[in-house]
Amino acid sequence: MAANGGLIALILSGCSSLDLARIEAAASRQGDAAAGIVLGELPDDCRAREPHAALVEGFEIRSILKRERAALDRANERLTRCADYHDDLVDHLEARP
Repeated sequence: MAANGGLIALILSGCSSLDLARIEAAASRQGDAAAGIVLGELPDDCRAREPHAALVEGFEIRSILKRERAALDRANERLTRCADYHDDLVDHLEARP
């Protein structure tokens, strides 16, 4: 009988983790609904990756460096836009009654 009790406990412990995940997901949905706020996805621009400048044999190093710096400038501009988006969103949400 003791062996069966251990087996049942093992089976129930496996189920409890599934139940816990469902409970947490439901609580999250309930919290979002209670807050009245559903945040959308970040703009696609905020998830874009800036590739490095291609290293092309025969090109002058300065031209590659110039293209790499331009890529870094684009990445920094994107970071600023995304940070501004986030800051505006937080300001808007904090201003809600």
